[in-house]
Amino acid sequence: MEEKMYMTVEDVRRILGVSKNFAYKIIRQYNKELEERGFLVMPGKVSTQYLAEKVYGMKME
Repeated sequence: MEEKMYMTVEDVRRILGVSKNFAYKIIRQYNKELEERGFLVMPGKVSTQYLAEKVYGMKME
């Protein structure tokens, strides 16, 4: 299976076991953090690497 570069709200919802509304809230927060660091963000999607860093403590390369 090919690893996704971005996770959708459904991916986040499924991985974290949260509601759709809460998944959107997480995506907005993480995208805000990334944007402040100078990264390009996509509304409604979040970087798979950043999600892993925030949730599982993995470091971004």
